[in-house]
Amino acid sequence: MPSEQTIAALCKKLGLRLTRPRRVILSVISESSDHPDVVELHRRVIAIEPTIALATVYRTVNLLREKGILERHTFGDGRARYETAPREHHDHLINIETGDLVEFHSPEIERLQEEIARKHGFTIVSHRLEIYVKPIQKPRRAPQPGK
Repeated sequence: MPSEQTIAALCKKLGLRLTRPRRVILSVISESSDHPDVVELHRRVIAIEPTIALATVYRTVNLLREKGILERHTFGDGRARYETAPREHHDHLINIETGDLVEFHSPEIERLQEEIARKHGFTIVSHRLEIYVKPIQKPRRAPQPGK
């Protein structure tokens, strides 16, 4: 996750003004290890600066997305969730029971995707891999007769 200073420098480079509300929003985004939606971002932002409106968070997120600073995901739950645009490619495991996310990178999966595309006469331009998972339930032991 890029630091707040890195994101702020990128904003300045792209000609974006860094108002107090934007700085708070950038701070929250840079500290997020998950992929929060705008409502969750706003909840975290108002814990720091209660005067920042939900509309301000929406506008800032949309602007950062338009400028390529944030990436939008919808992981099957219909909510638009955000993360800073990754410097390195990664994929996601999405826990269908909790909504928790695990980011991962697998050179083997990347190689297989390239191989499959090549076999079909294509080269991959872009892709996302989202794997929906649930925790493995350990089998319960049957009760022992006579115990």
